[in-house]
Amino acid sequence: MTEQFDAAFWDERYRSRDAIWSGRANPQLVADVAALPPGTALDVGCGEGGDALWLAEHGWEVTAVDFAPTALARAEARADSLGLGGRITWTRADVTALPADLGPFDLVSAQFMHLPGAERTTLVRALAGLVAPGGTLLFVGHHPLDLENPEIGRPDRADLMFTAEQVAAGLDDGWRIVAETRARVVDGLTVHDAVLNARRHSPSVRAR
Repeated sequence: MTEQFDAAFWDERYRSRDAIWSGRANPQLVADVAALPPGTALDVGCGEGGDALWLAEHGWEVTAVDFAPTALARAEARADSLGLGGRITWTRADVTALPADLGPFDLVSAQFMHLPGAERTTLVRALAGLVAPGGTLLFVGHHPLDLENPEIGRPDRADLMFTAEQVAAGLDDGWRIVAETRARVVDGLTVHDAVLNARRHSPSVRAR
């Protein structure tokens, strides 16, 4: 990963404030997962735990991974206070070098994991390998359309933004792929999310 976005950078950012994120689950996670039967889930780059907590509240057994110890400690404390600690395993690791004993999972969710193109493709393929047959890979991030809005666009980080189709290109033909661009309003501004929802075919489907 680029030096400015390493574990030290993010841990310092978390320590600089009592909370960086809202504590709520990401909206595309809720939209795409609410109707799924609960199972095992991997929350990639879990931060302060908003997604992991939502998943646990809805019956999922969650492995939550992040490389910032302050974020993990904050998330774990909140989970314990809500009585959800038994449903979540907190794992400190860089998402580009995940432990070899992870998976498979019924759901692998990566929300706003922004890496340069080649590193992103490597991550997508690694995460795809952790999805169980019949399971779902949900990969969401900031769409390049937002570069056109001077109020939110960051041209210096254009290489970190992506379309869902670009993410999908990293998968083989063993998936049912839905690649979308979704608009939503945040603090009065319209932002665009790239949403890849890919379901791995079961062995019986591949055999037909």
